[in-house]
Amino acid sequence: MQRDEIIPSIVISAHALARIAAQQANNDAPSAQWRVLSILERENGQRVGTLAAAGRTTQPGMTRLLGDLERAELVTRTADPEDSRATVVHITDAGLAALRGWRDEFRITLAPHFDDLDVVDWATLTRAAEILAAHSTEPRPSSQSPTSEPRPSSGATE
Repeated sequence: MQRDEIIPSIVISAHALARIAAQQANNDAPSAQWRVLSILERENGQRVGTLAAAGRTTQPGMTRLLGDLERAELVTRTADPEDSRATVVHITDAGLAALRGWRDEFRITLAPHFDDLDVVDWATLTRAAEILAAHSTEPRPSSQSPTSEPRPSSGATE
């Protein structure tokens, strides 16, 4: 594999593994749900527009998703104390627990796919995971004024 093919290959493989895990675990939750909860886990208390930009969706689409998450008691929405026209979203304890459960489910579901790896392969994956973690931090979402345009996402997912 050529150097310029490595990162795209990793991204494509990561997406494929996420699909495999979701299908094999019969997890019907949309990936956008886990993306939003992951963002809120990292930086709780985000405006809807900021979440829409980070989640690479429209603000109306994010509002619909947040309604579903709120009905499931995974998030709460409140008026922004700095601007009553804006809504701030917070992850709940149930949302954090659901996110941990989803990650455990993926770990358990995918484990058999890696049973044939030896110690050297695991060391290689460990180092690759460390490198990817160090290079995949997104800028922290920040509150936007209601008139500002959403910022494009860095492209990182879940």
